[in-house]
Amino acid sequence: MLYRPEAFEPLSPSPWREGRVRDAIAEIVSDADDTFDEDALWPADEWDGWSTPLPLKNLYVGAAGVIWALWALRERGFASSRLELEGAARRTLGLRRERPDLMQGVELPRPADASLLEGESGILAVLSLCWSHTSSFADELHALVRANRDNPADGLMWGAPGTMLAARALFDATGQERWADAWRESADALLGRRDADALWVQHLYGERSRQLGPIHGAVGNVRVLLDGGSLLADELRKNLARETAALFERTAVLEAGLANWPTAAGEPLLGSDGQIRLQWDVGAPGIVATAADYLDEELLLAGAELVWTAGAHGADKGSGICHGTAGNGYALLKAFERTGDERWLERARRFATHALEQARQARRERGRGRYSLWTGDAGVALYAADCLEARARYPILGGWR
Repeated sequence: MLYRPEAFEPLSPSPWREGRVRDAIAEIVSDADDTFDEDALWPADEWDGWSTPLPLKNLYVGAAGVIWALWALRERGFASSRLELEGAARRTLGLRRERPDLMQGVELPRPADASLLEGESGILAVLSLCWSHTSSFADELHALVRANRDNPADGLMWGAPGTMLAARALFDATGQERWADAWRESADALLGRRDADALWVQHLYGERSRQLGPIHGAVGNVRVLLDGGSLLADELRKNLARETAALFERTAVLEAGLANWPTAAGEPLLGSDGQIRLQWDVGAPGIVATAADYLDEELLLAGAELVWTAGAHGADKGSGICHGTAGNGYALLKAFERTGDERWLERARRFATHALEQARQARRERGRGRYSLWTGDAGVALYAADCLEARARYPILGGWR
């Protein structure tokens, strides 16, 4: 068994309608505008705020991610937030410095504050990239990028790969060599920790593992390295792609022409918690969406077909891009990008329609939205926008606008 059917639900029968999708995106933006508070920022979902001081400020599930999403949707012409977004971002940074929103009661990788998704780097990246390329924010971000070079997490959320995304984006925006140098410094260190099996050891929350997925594992690290472009030697890029494709061929679990991947190399699909994960952060959706340009095409389509066969995530996982319906949909968009087969775009849009309906229903039930980039409505809006434009650029990992 490659997934647990009871964790999924049939896709909505509602047809794809561009006007309705645009209206749903605008509805998400309007709700975020209406709920924002200068001191409380946005209310936190219970899962997002677990063991974490409120309000949430970070890029992953906090205000910085929502602010960036609102900015990106405005820049792309989908919806114009009524908020003064730069001021909201500055306020978020100030509140974070008063009370950092780092999880408590767990062993965090050091320097935790440098994390792109959970630490101060993410807020500084939003300010630097969206408004202030050459400000003191950029100087502070540069210092954190360099400080994070040897973070033992070795993954996108906490480690050097995350801050490398910010360094590459600032290099593109400014042309300043200091950003290229910081990226290369981290890349050299990251590659030096890669083992003979094309994997990294993640030292995370007091445990060690060799994960495969995009947010904590090999496919995310390799994506960041490959997207360095000319900052990484061509031969090294080719070898990375070839060796990582081989990694995913030998770790794939195949059944009846479909494919899924475990959390970590050498582990079974069925986790100790009784779950088989089929979501962006763990399993086929994230592998397909993140390795689509170099993964064997037959294997890529086997993973994408499993996503389509399973359908939409149920209410437990929800609509978001980390472990929900929209995140799984990015695998379908990537299958379209790789093959040019319109069937995959149609399927991706079915997932977008369903995710938007899930997000709307959840807002009705709780009386407000879920204010988070990776787990909430903002990410769903960006996925829907990508389906409108028929592009497959997962937020932040695939680009900053």
